[in-house]
Amino acid sequence: MTSSPAGAARAATASPASDEDPRAALGAAYGAVRAMTEALAAPLSAEDQQVQSMADASPTKWHLGHVTWFFETFLLTPHDPAYAPFHPRFGYVFNSYYESIGPRHARPARGLLTRPPLATVLAYRAHVDAAMARLIASAPSRVWDAVAALVTLGCHHEQQHQELLLTDVKHALGGQPLEPAYRDDLPRRDGDAGAMVFHEVAGGEREIGRAGSGFAFDNETPSHRVLVGDFRLASRPVTNGEFLDFIEDGGYAAPTLWLADGWAWVEAGGGNLEGEMAPLYWRRRDGEWREFTLGGPRPLDRAAPVSHLAYYEADAHARWAGKRLPTEAEWEVAARDHGIGAEDGANLMAAGFLQPMAPAAPSPGPAQMLGDVWEWTASPYAPYPGFRPAAGAVGEYNGKFMVNQMVLRGGSCATPPGHIRPSYRNFFYPHQNWQFTGLRLAEDG
Repeated sequence: MTSSPAGAARAATASPASDEDPRAALGAAYGAVRAMTEALAAPLSAEDQQVQSMADASPTKWHLGHVTWFFETFLLTPHDPAYAPFHPRFGYVFNSYYESIGPRHARPARGLLTRPPLATVLAYRAHVDAAMARLIASAPSRVWDAVAALVTLGCHHEQQHQELLLTDVKHALGGQPLEPAYRDDLPRRDGDAGAMVFHEVAGGEREIGRAGSGFAFDNETPSHRVLVGDFRLASRPVTNGEFLDFIEDGGYAAPTLWLADGWAWVEAGGGNLEGEMAPLYWRRRDGEWREFTLGGPRPLDRAAPVSHLAYYEADAHARWAGKRLPTEAEWEVAARDHGIGAEDGANLMAAGFLQPMAPAAPSPGPAQMLGDVWEWTASPYAPYPGFRPAAGAVGEYNGKFMVNQMVLRGGSCATPPGHIRPSYRNFFYPHQNWQFTGLRLAEDG
């Protein structure tokens, strides 16, 4: 790969343009997404791509194989009678959680898979890419709609793994004593978060969920009406400096600020890699706070959005501030009311920072709703009224995870371009913090 990840990201979109020949457009979209994944892996050595730093993360090499297995399993095997699988056991190696497909290698032990070697995984990708090019070009008209829908889903699935690839690599490198950078050429920006103000949002019966044309995951549907009260939403995410104020005010030592499970999490040591009571990648050096980034360790930027918070930390900070987290319905209603929908100017992967950044200048806001950090909401991850998972194995994609997790909105600095929208629902368990997760405050109207 000769292009930089940022440069490749500008061309990578999982949804073809509507005015192009559909087969050519879909083939180009597929190729761009696949090239983006390999561009993101290119700065990493084979050793970097082998390591698995915790059970929630996966090796880069496994990500490269898994997203390829998705296309082989859900497209080539059922729709191309002439397709020859690359290896008869790769289904076992690269299946993630699809019970109806068959058994799989244990997730916490993916880092032990020294075989297949990286070169073989890359050959697997090339084998499947060649077959996918033929399928997209020649799939019979009677199955084209189904093929096109699955290719689009597979591209968005791969974009999810592009983000996971970056955050999993960050966790692997962040725990090493040499504090190595994923890339030592990542740009920086001095910005100004500006004062936090609260914007009025009118309540009532409002609509949320994905409606109309364009790609959406099944968990964003169906569009439906919700009842929300009047509320106010912060103009921007909480910053590192504001979270540092919470720490210095004894926030981690005040049990009244924490949910019971959150306080148990604090008493067990929290989630910091170095044992600090602080966000995941914060560390003190010579009395000064620093933060490990994909560009290596850097002085803590007080104006940038705080990230890598567990839900427990986000909720506790909101209580400390005398506010609360918004519900996911409130978040989406506010985004719609303020015309949030285009990615222009968002600090997504294409911007090249790969780190939350303060805006170059304060915005009247609400600002930074797409990009920088996934924002925890107060809503449990549950199906929308009328939700129906897709038939067959692909129906395991989202629906079976709709319990015990919390919803996040807005995308992050590691989210690929063309992959985020206001209706997008991300979800994690309350203790998980290795993603770029932060918060935005809300209060009743």
